[in-house]
Amino acid sequence: MRSDAREAAFQIVFASLFGGDSGEGFRRRLYRKFKLNEEETAFAGKLVSLAEEHAEELRQKLAEKVTRFAEYRIFPVDKAIMLVALAEILYVEDVPPVVSVSEAAALARKYSAESSAGFVNGVLGGFINQ
Repeated sequence: MRSDAREAAFQIVFASLFGGDSGEGFRRRLYRKFKLNEEETAFAGKLVSLAEEHAEELRQKLAEKVTRFAEYRIFPVDKAIMLVALAEILYVEDVPPVVSVSEAAALARKYSAESSAGFVNGVLGGFINQ
C-alpha cells in the first residue's frame, strides 16, 4: 500500500532531520518492516529522494505558509510529514494532492500531538487551494 510507503518515507526523512541513520541499510530495514513490495519501495524511495533533492525549496515554501510560527517551533515530526507530503504534492503527478494531504494528516494523527493532524491538514491544504 502506498500509505505504508509514505510512512516509511516519513520515517527516513524524520531520521535525516536529526542527522540519524538514514542510509541504505536503514531504508532497507524500514521497507522490510512495512513489507513493501517492489513498486511500494520505489514509491517510498522516490518520495525520500524528492524531499532530499528539494529540501531547501520545500522548507522555504513551508515557512511562507506557516507565518505564525518560526520553523524551529514546528514539531519535527510535523515538519518531516509536511516535507514528504509537499514533495508529493509538487512533484508526483499521478497522486491527487488531496490524497497527499489526507495521508499526511493520518500520519500526524498517528505520530504527533493531538492537534497536529489539523495543523498539517491546514498548512498543506493551503498549498492545494491557492
